[in-house]
Amino acid sequence: MLSQLTPTFPLYRNPRSSLATRGRRPNPMNLDPALFSDFAVLTAVALYLCCLLLALWLAPWRRLLQARLTHVFFGATVVLMFLWQMEAQVQPGLSYHLLGLTAVTLIFSWSFAVIAASLALLGVHVNAGLGWEGFALNALLSGVLPITLTQVMLVLIRWYLPKQFFVYVLVNAFLTAGLVGVAMGYMAAWLLVGSGAYTFAELSQTVLPFFPLMFLPEAMLNGWIMVILVAFRPEWVYSFSDEQYLKGK
Repeated sequence: MLSQLTPTFPLYRNPRSSLATRGRRPNPMNLDPALFSDFAVLTAVALYLCCLLLALWLAPWRRLLQARLTHVFFGATVVLMFLWQMEAQVQPGLSYHLLGLTAVTLIFSWSFAVIAASLALLGVHVNAGLGWEGFALNALLSGVLPITLTQVMLVLIRWYLPKQFFVYVLVNAFLTAGLVGVAMGYMAAWLLVGSGAYTFAELSQTVLPFFPLMFLPEAMLNGWIMVILVAFRPEWVYSFSDEQYLKGK
């Protein structure tokens, strides 16, 4: 979601930051672990490993194999990897790329989405030659958190709104994807402020005004993917059912 912010301010307050960080071109999906304490990095590793193990345990592998959707799953993982490497520089030090995780979550479920995001991020790190110290931190921020938020929104929408096709497409896909994209931008900013690398005042003058602009492209990408799939390949989408959303409506 939010690429590494290079230090455009005169002073870094975090004691772990170094002169080597200055002037570095931002890389996709990379929050610099040097901006965070050892405790924060280790906590991120522990949380990520717990989420990954839970995803591997809960994943309905039999359903994926019986439905012969393994090629779809690995294809989506490759698409994520390439998508996350297509960054657009908003301003010096701030780059943005689309997540695409709302669609992946709606198609495969929370568990498979976490696995796909992990594999995609692994490919990004290998291809870009990034350090592994920040892998877990970025996997949590740009993988587990948006996937979990999408899953929570899916449950709440199913509970409080009628099960109709347009509700599924417009709310579950378009609206949720846009909100998730914006939320992850603000979460990344909150982490940077919490690390001491920047103050809220500094970010509010530089990057925070750009975050609402993330809503529309993220919503359009995920929304149209889901429209096409539920129209032509509804059997691929775990969260969609013709009987629930179309029959008798």
